[in-house]
Amino acid sequence: MLHEGVIALLLILVMVLAAWLEPGFISVGAQLELSTHAFELALLALPMTFIIIAGGIDLSAGSTMALASVTLGLLHQAGTPLWLASAAAVSVGAAAGAVNGIFVSAVRIHPLIVTLATLAAYRGLAEGISLGRPVSGFPEGFQWIGAGTVLGVPVPVLVLIVAVMVAGVVLSRTVAGHWVYTIGGNELAARHCGVPVGRVQFGLYTLSGMAAGLAGVVFAARRNTAKADIGAGIELEVITAVVLGGVSIFGGRGTITGTVLGVALIHELRELVGWHWRRDELILIVIGVILVGSVLLNNLASRRRA
Repeated sequence: MLHEGVIALLLILVMVLAAWLEPGFISVGAQLELSTHAFELALLALPMTFIIIAGGIDLSAGSTMALASVTLGLLHQAGTPLWLASAAAVSVGAAAGAVNGIFVSAVRIHPLIVTLATLAAYRGLAEGISLGRPVSGFPEGFQWIGAGTVLGVPVPVLVLIVAVMVAGVVLSRTVAGHWVYTIGGNELAARHCGVPVGRVQFGLYTLSGMAAGLAGVVFAARRNTAKADIGAGIELEVITAVVLGGVSIFGGRGTITGTVLGVALIHELRELVGWHWRRDELILIVIGVILVGSVLLNNLASRRRA
């Protein structure tokens, strides 16, 4: 709780700074409009929280997102109904995640190696099947998924609220959530205690791929473009947000609340830098500094508990 409190305090300080630099930035209208930009980051951060708590990592989320987006665009271009193309894109994401899960859980290759390889493979596959060309011209009804509103609230935000609630309940209130913590704490002990380690790992990576597929669909709907270079580097932001939120990179510790706060802090900082200074390189510097700071904060918290 102390860690979450520190992140919440930092978030408040960022908003105070924003109010001083750019008063329009903190208006309700601006925040609702900018909130859709955090959808992909937040959605990918939820399964990443489970994976890192379980002692793993997924570096291929952005590439899976691009592959799903390209699948959607090419199927739409071929005349496939959009609902079917979207379902196929999410399924491709789930299949890509399942491949990661098989190598991690069955072949027992370290997840860093597996997902580093599929990061390149899935991105290359997306580039290859699309020939590097973007697909656009989606109908307005489809674009509503990424930019529409319900009672003034963006549709992606409503989807995200439901996803956060479900993830929070599963991690903190179910046997599956307890298994995730147990595996991250000591995988060997978890196996001896009868925890289905392989099935849990396979399920987590499949879920991560499915989330990446959905993120690719929503991104294409919001930007009216499906292309192979989307999601490039988003893994850095996702891992930064999760670690910043208090999830231990060594596994066994973390909460969905912390991840949500980490995502919010990353999002607000990124948007404020872009809004006020309008320089993309500064955003990268800020994210890098935050990643180092989050690791140091985690280490200090661990020593304090010890």
